[in-house]
Amino acid sequence: MPMQPTVVLLREGTDTSQGNPQLLSNISACLAIAQTLATTLGPRGMDKLIVNERGEAQITNDGATILKLLDIVHPAARTLVDIARAQDAEVGDGTTSVVLLAAQFLKEVRGFIEDGVSPHIIMKGFRQATKLAIDRIKELQVSVDKSDPEKFRSLLLKCASTSMSSKLIHSEKPFFSNMVVEAIECLDPDDLDESLIGVKKVPGGGMQDSLLIKGVSFKKTFTYAGAEQQPKYFRDPLILCLNVELELKAEKDNAEVRVEHVSDYQAIVDAEWEIIYRKLQAIEKTGAKVVLSKLPIGDLATQWFADRDIFCAGRVAAGDLRRVVQATGGSIQSTCSDITREHLGTCGVFEERQIGGERYNIFEGCPKAKTCTLILRGGAEQFIEEVERSLHDALMVVKRAIKNGEVVAGGGAIEMELSAYIRKHALTIPGKLQLILAAFAKALETIPRQICDNAGLDSTDILNKLRMKHATDGKWFGVDVDGPSGIRDNMEAFVWEPSLVKINAISSASEAACLILSVDETIKSPQSEAPNAGPKAPPGTAQRALRGRGRGMPGRR
Repeated sequence: MPMQPTVVLLREGTDTSQGNPQLLSNISACLAIAQTLATTLGPRGMDKLIVNERGEAQITNDGATILKLLDIVHPAARTLVDIARAQDAEVGDGTTSVVLLAAQFLKEVRGFIEDGVSPHIIMKGFRQATKLAIDRIKELQVSVDKSDPEKFRSLLLKCASTSMSSKLIHSEKPFFSNMVVEAIECLDPDDLDESLIGVKKVPGGGMQDSLLIKGVSFKKTFTYAGAEQQPKYFRDPLILCLNVELELKAEKDNAEVRVEHVSDYQAIVDAEWEIIYRKLQAIEKTGAKVVLSKLPIGDLATQWFADRDIFCAGRVAAGDLRRVVQATGGSIQSTCSDITREHLGTCGVFEERQIGGERYNIFEGCPKAKTCTLILRGGAEQFIEEVERSLHDALMVVKRAIKNGEVVAGGGAIEMELSAYIRKHALTIPGKLQLILAAFAKALETIPRQICDNAGLDSTDILNKLRMKHATDGKWFGVDVDGPSGIRDNMEAFVWEPSLVKINAISSASEAACLILSVDETIKSPQSEAPNAGPKAPPGTAQRALRGRGRGMPGRR
């Protein structure tokens, strides 16, 4: 029988790994990531100090931020980065939990893969278990009465406080919870666009010096001579927002003018002065007392406004200007002519105030205040950045609680209840699926287990107590990191989380685990070289050529 010719299908150097060893290797990569994040979970979680290639350090225990900073290259492990980011964008909190759950699901079924169970059976079991879990959460969740504003506000405070208990700011929970709820209350209740909450960081002072401004605040912009003579405080001023440059500069940007007499040149110069004065007079006529522009306002205009008791600020950031317009009314004008009263905004009080080492322009008492600004204080810059990340999580949790209004108990309580429920259901199913559902149920226990481990408690002892409670009727019992018994009714203890956080985390983790189980081969193409690149230069030639440039050596043009 003639020999079959060898078929070369992939380019030489292509790396292919396939079969069970490849699947197990992907699972190990995901477990390595989970191991890094595990210690950050819960109220006693530790922080990570991550230093990038430029030597900049960041301290955080936010799962999505850690994964973003770690720059993970393993293709399967990147799936976990994606689910953490999706959880962060969708619900804001639970980023560490979602990664730990996905990795634990894979860890629990690794033995089945080694025994030759088809990944499709495992995936089918996971999908079934996820549906059971989500249905059970919807059955258990507690709807909050929104008709009583006082009760509803206390619910929001509890949700914000639970979100902060694992963060750096847990020592100031009451202070920041109140600030977060007030910030969300400033927004339009219909869309709750969190991008309208400005966050400004001012180093110095303590955390308690942070403040919420119900309106807009931004750092004093670059100013010219004359700015100090302008008034810095107004009551009920008219505010004009521009996208116009108020600088004395040659208006003939791309023109060439030939002059024969000095008087002709003088006429051009006079015309330039005439143009800017016309603009300034048109602005004064509007009656505006505060003039803001996205583009520069030069020294001539600054002094001119100062002489007429008008405050101006140029080069205002686009985001800040957008929020000023939304809070005060009016609209951004791109010309100085035909400006009427409806184009101007107004606010109760405008002032320039010293905050720490910076001066801030503050607009308060805005009639259309659908925006607010958080000014965060603290010692180190990394510390303030972590406070900002913690508040972002809390803001998102409060936003979700307002939109949905259903909560479950946190601290591992809901996970233990789901675990008991799925394990009980598994006993009614024959065949391999029973084992897959039991593995899924066991994996859910990783959350309370890790909370115990991070708090230095005996996780085996506490999980046994919790299993006993959930087997009887203690559906809201979870881990208590402070009490002597280690367990408590977390619904009564006000450790509440929006049920959406849990639903999203379990379904995302299950999807990610199924995705990784469905991959049985990785094909890595070699780094392609440019065609017809000619013979390769000896190593180091390019660097030598670059180093030679600019020193009078050959190669300089």
